[in-house]
Amino acid sequence: MNYSIKEISSIINADYRVVNDGIVSHLLTDSRALSFPETSLFFAIKTKTNDGHKYVKDLYKLGVRNFVITDENQEFKQMREANFLVVKDVLKALQQLAAFHRKRFNYPVVGITGSNGKTVVKELLYQLLHEDFNIVRSPRSYNSQIGVPLSVWEMNEQHTLGIFEAGISLPNEMDNLRPIISPTIGLITNIGEAHQKNFKSAKEKCIEKLSLFVDSEVIIYNADDELIESALEASCLSYKAVGWSRRNADATLFVNSIEKGDTSTILRCTTMGITHDYIIPFVDDAFIEDVIHCIAVMFYLKPSEIINKDEIFRMLESVAMRLEVKDGIEGCQLINDTYNSDFNSLSVALDFMQSRRAHKKLKSTVILSDILQSGVWPEYLYGRVAELFRRKKVERVIGIGKDLCACEKLFVNVEKSFYPSTDTFVKSFKPLMFRNEMILLKGSRLFRFERITELLEKKVHETVLEVNLDAVVHNYNYFRSLLHPSTKMVCMIKAFGYGVGAFELAKTLQDQRCDYLAVAVADEGEDLRREGISIPVLVMNPEMSSFNLLFEYQLEPEVYSFRLLDALIRETKRRGITSFPIHIKIDTGMHRLGFEPSDMPEICRRIRQQNGVVIRSVFSHLAGSDACEFDEFSEQQVSVFSKVAAVLEEGVGYQLIKHILNSAGIERFTQYQMDMVRLGISLYGISVSGLRGKLQCVCSLKTIILQIRDVPAGDSIGYGRRTVVSRDSRIAIIPIGYADGLDRRLSNGVGEALVAGRRCPIAGNICMDACMIDVTDVPEAADGDTVIIFNDVLTVDEIASKIGTIPYEILTSISPRVKRIYFRE
Repeated sequence: MNYSIKEISSIINADYRVVNDGIVSHLLTDSRALSFPETSLFFAIKTKTNDGHKYVKDLYKLGVRNFVITDENQEFKQMREANFLVVKDVLKALQQLAAFHRKRFNYPVVGITGSNGKTVVKELLYQLLHEDFNIVRSPRSYNSQIGVPLSVWEMNEQHTLGIFEAGISLPNEMDNLRPIISPTIGLITNIGEAHQKNFKSAKEKCIEKLSLFVDSEVIIYNADDELIESALEASCLSYKAVGWSRRNADATLFVNSIEKGDTSTILRCTTMGITHDYIIPFVDDAFIEDVIHCIAVMFYLKPSEIINKDEIFRMLESVAMRLEVKDGIEGCQLINDTYNSDFNSLSVALDFMQSRRAHKKLKSTVILSDILQSGVWPEYLYGRVAELFRRKKVERVIGIGKDLCACEKLFVNVEKSFYPSTDTFVKSFKPLMFRNEMILLKGSRLFRFERITELLEKKVHETVLEVNLDAVVHNYNYFRSLLHPSTKMVCMIKAFGYGVGAFELAKTLQDQRCDYLAVAVADEGEDLRREGISIPVLVMNPEMSSFNLLFEYQLEPEVYSFRLLDALIRETKRRGITSFPIHIKIDTGMHRLGFEPSDMPEICRRIRQQNGVVIRSVFSHLAGSDACEFDEFSEQQVSVFSKVAAVLEEGVGYQLIKHILNSAGIERFTQYQMDMVRLGISLYGISVSGLRGKLQCVCSLKTIILQIRDVPAGDSIGYGRRTVVSRDSRIAIIPIGYADGLDRRLSNGVGEALVAGRRCPIAGNICMDACMIDVTDVPEAADGDTVIIFNDVLTVDEIASKIGTIPYEILTSISPRVKRIYFRE
């Protein structure tokens, strides 16, 4: 859909300076996602952690000419070709525009809210209904105050059904989303603990979510949920509620029975006097409930046709909730995103691919299937796809499907090959077809791209460390919200990113506009630079032998002694380098590395006598900021540092960045944030000062059951016969040992693992490459089942406390042979 700038100005009630009344068809809130500058309108949204106005200048250089801002500064006035729409609140303007756009369409819209299951229900509905409707839906989990308007903006005349999800975290937020989605059919999944701290009660939160449906024709819900039932009555919405039930045979949709098998479930349901069996390939309770929600929606939309969809129900596929990054064959990297397949989600995935590929010498390759049920002519659709590929600098295209084969001619100036089916591609596959490529896999479910993933994925150890990059962003932004807008942040990614993996972490933080990264040694900084990391990197433990790397890769060293300072000054003079940034470390009580406070006058004298180095920052390290019994000592350190830093700053004659707070310091002594802080272990979701409920778990260490042995009472397990079972037991062998980083001190019942959500003690001594766990109390456990070593339930903190160590040691001990899998929700 296209709007003129003057139309948009009128819709959002903006004061404007319009140089050229151009056409807008794309809304942009993230400067990194730019694809169509000439038809994009950038909304410079201010948040707690960022301000979109900072990116207007860069976007103007990239060809964007349309901006929504809150104030026009002097710099903007120099952009003579730009159209500026000035409003009081940029986010409100975005929401106003989306709400206006929504009013142009009269086809049904399903609005989904609740604490859990929104995205799964949305994607299951798409699988069930895409043959009957041309569906527009939220890409991924776009359910926020920004995501909802961007989703609804994609509505057009070709669509015949909309499915959008809405999430809230604060009271009154749903008032903003209701006119944007304006659902004709409402569906509330359930009410859980998420964001409960922001509401007085679960009922208040439920009422807030239900307010999305004030103007809906119908509200679909689980009538057995007493909380939702009560909230409907309190909201005076019961008269339009249509509930399904497992208890009440008079319910509009009655679930007579649920019969679970090994891999499938039979749902027997009755509505309008007709009883029908639905066979679905799930046995998980949450998925079963999500499918029942979908059946209720389908009865409301097309009651005469639902009983004819038996095959579609049998073929339902589990919804992959995340985009994964994995190592591939022959130096390739895979981005597996078969979560959904449409033009909008393709654009989102390409943005992610582009950010991961920056400065890496990898060819950009997309393996794409036909985009099914798009509702537009293939020539038009794949013409848009080809143009998107051109703008995103895709170098190689592999198309799979009859429509793509027919449209091959649209893809020009690109390496390409097309196959009518996945089978055809698989049969022609040869490993050397791919080498040193960043490969995005984007396929509709019917094309079974998991077969292609298996061919391209590097075959490694069954034990994996899953890393949630969204959790990294959440934790980063949480700490950013505690700081003044002008306070800078250093993120510590030394020791291979605390075991998590430095590059993906660094790239994610760079995308979040982190000010500094910090590594232990110059080699780590070199690796980051080679992977395309361009933001400043601080080296905490530089060595004399690393000067070449420091200068070549612009790595900024911590300087803690006169020997190191003098050596750097001599080397800059020898190389003709001037103003090379360094960071002065002061020892205020930690008694590790650092200058003495009394050294400041001499440091100032040496700095003034040369021009090779310039002090960028001065800092110190708190020794006991995580423990309240040392608060007096921490205050003493801060006092000493403040006085010493002032002396140094005055002595060199220019302003220095000052920082002393580490993770625990940020949590407990925010008043001493000064100019910069250093975020370490808390970035990874581990609070060293006992912060609860604010951080998200970043890592999960997982493996599988290789074999289960029946061991009679009285027999021993493992080396040294240290564990003797007191009952007939089932012992599972799992492929993780001390060579993978599983500490041997967890042997013989000290440590545990999770199987099917239940704790199973480690039996016997941990071996180099394997260990044993007692699964006697998990009778359903079987070969191939997932085993959790740590996650958000069995935490790294808990494991560390059992063996008398710290979480840092647990994370950094994970072996490089354990595959890291990175994902975004």
